[in-house]
Amino acid sequence: MKQVITRFLVLFFLVGSGAYIVYLSLYFEDSLPIYNPSDINPKLVDKSVRGVFKDHTIGNFELTNQLGQKVTSSTFNNKIYVACFMYTTCEGMCPAMTGNMAGVYDEFINDNDIMFLSHSVTPEIDSVPMLKKFAEKYKITKHNKWHFTTGSKKHIYDLARKHYFAVESKGDGGPEDFIHTENFVLIDKEKRIRGYYEGTDYDEIDRLKDDIERLKDEY
Repeated sequence: MKQVITRFLVLFFLVGSGAYIVYLSLYFEDSLPIYNPSDINPKLVDKSVRGVFKDHTIGNFELTNQLGQKVTSSTFNNKIYVACFMYTTCEGMCPAMTGNMAGVYDEFINDNDIMFLSHSVTPEIDSVPMLKKFAEKYKITKHNKWHFTTGSKKHIYDLARKHYFAVESKGDGGPEDFIHTENFVLIDKEKRIRGYYEGTDYDEIDRLKDDIERLKDEY
């Protein structure tokens, strides 16, 4: 009798373990990666931070948005946000990028955990009124959910190269320097980089939406 019970228990354990493994393979997803400078193409990383292997976060910043309000890193405390770089007079990829970002914005418009941040790469041109007009062109009504920002050119370019790693690390943020990138960057509530996405690619935009949901599940 004991032998029969033992065989039953072994069989039950094997069947249960197999079912659990199948369940995990179907429904369990790994957490999104956490990117540090050492994980990224060195061409995109400023030399000053290439040796950083852990604990990289987006540093402090201070910019001005389309309402003339101050926007700082603390504006995004305890928020998941998507960052990008654009300029209002761009006739190339910026309209497609902004339109695609607007689609993501619409998807999460009522989710208070999700925000968006666009940095102008021509801040000397993109005044507060121009940024507001640009935002309204894309029917952005929740201005405090999606910030279109201007500020010091060097500050913005340092953010791109030393914090977000969104563009090739060349130039010094001076008058002749110019950056242009289609990358969207997903940032978590600890201000860590969790993903990169090509802003002009519809499949990448779908992946971004899925990854935002995955990141929300981590919290």
